[in-house]
Amino acid sequence: MATTTTPSSVRVKEALLVTPSDPTPTGILHLSAIDSQLFLRFTVEYLFVYRPPSSLHQATVVTRVKSALARALVPYYPFSGRVRPRADVTGGLEVVCRGQGALFIEAFSDVYTAKDFDKAPKTVTQWRKLLSLYVPDVLKGSPPLVVQLTWLADGAAAVGVGINHALCDGIGSAEFLNYFAKLASGPRDFDPKPRPVWDRHIMNPPPSKKNDRAKGNSYSYSHSHAEFARVPDLCGFMNKVTTGLRPTSIVFNKRRINELKGIARYSSESSSSSHTSFEVIAAHVWRSWARALGFPPNQQLKILFSINVRNRVKPNLPEGYYGNAFVLGCAQSSAKDLAEKGIGYGSGLVKRAKERVDGEYVRRVSELVSEWRASPDPVGVLIVSQWSRLGLDRVEFMGRPIHVGPICWDRYCLFLPVRDEAESVRVAVAVPAAAFDSYHRFIGESNL
Repeated sequence: MATTTTPSSVRVKEALLVTPSDPTPTGILHLSAIDSQLFLRFTVEYLFVYRPPSSLHQATVVTRVKSALARALVPYYPFSGRVRPRADVTGGLEVVCRGQGALFIEAFSDVYTAKDFDKAPKTVTQWRKLLSLYVPDVLKGSPPLVVQLTWLADGAAAVGVGINHALCDGIGSAEFLNYFAKLASGPRDFDPKPRPVWDRHIMNPPPSKKNDRAKGNSYSYSHSHAEFARVPDLCGFMNKVTTGLRPTSIVFNKRRINELKGIARYSSESSSSSHTSFEVIAAHVWRSWARALGFPPNQQLKILFSINVRNRVKPNLPEGYYGNAFVLGCAQSSAKDLAEKGIGYGSGLVKRAKERVDGEYVRRVSELVSEWRASPDPVGVLIVSQWSRLGLDRVEFMGRPIHVGPICWDRYCLFLPVRDEAESVRVAVAVPAAAFDSYHRFIGESNL
């Protein structure tokens, strides 16, 4: 009996390993305790969409991108290595550097056009094939860097990039991608600015005595580090927040952000409090998400978000440090309080979570993740990652990107840049289909 097949949305033309263009150091580099955290052992996947000028031939672009990748892998040579667990008892990770190479893929799509990226995808995995290599386990010899250039049906181009999160954080990724893109679009070589700095030992905990370790048992950290503490599950949380996910994309422009700031100031416990754009958007999204999903009033909820510590530790981290240099800020509330006390309450919680982070806080986190394998528990948690201020909108492979976002959408919430609107933020998060309409209604409310 004959069978029918659905045509693929993306066809791969070429896949090859690109190695550094010049000789690079060989050996083994240790990743830091912060890099080696359990929840960072995955691939961060970026998607950029471009409208290249018609005079730019596809073959020329492909040659330039492959050449630029080879050259970028010289100063960033660990990106052409392989990440693996260390053989000792630390539980840490290391990079085997032998110039093994990063993966480059060229592909074509007869289905997608640039216009398809003006709105959220219809499903969380609709754009999955724009980065064809999906790596479920980043510690089993896969390339830590994958780049896929896909030509779209209308002549536009999509560049998907996957980077092993254990190697770098968002700031480090953006610095690498900006350098790589400039090499691809520029006429000549130049040194990256800032120059990449490895120095991962800086983010390791200081040597501690056995008695000190005994005091830091797995219970005690829950009092000062709520991001690692478990909360009771009163509602089958993970099933509730992951069933039938549907992507959402909502833009907060300058006017809306200022409106939220005014409401937060009015409803704050302190009338003199002022809040940043991040604080009010994060609080409003957290509250709207919680109300839409209808958690039990006593369910404890947390919002986790990354806090850059490059300038919060003493001495400051060197310019060009591209490793993971963040800790998780954590605000916590009952679902009832979050819903009833308004955006000023939530904004205050986020603000205080940021203010708690100093050098001592970072030291304790590095000890907890190194010695106790502390890792966030997912129950009650909404994770927010701020991509809007990383400079991803300046990654100019073929001019400025017309779209910046993730390959796949998830229950994790991303703050994304908005083209030609520097003060606007696009909030991307997938919510259960049953909560989709309620989430949009709560997000649009002004009675907060």
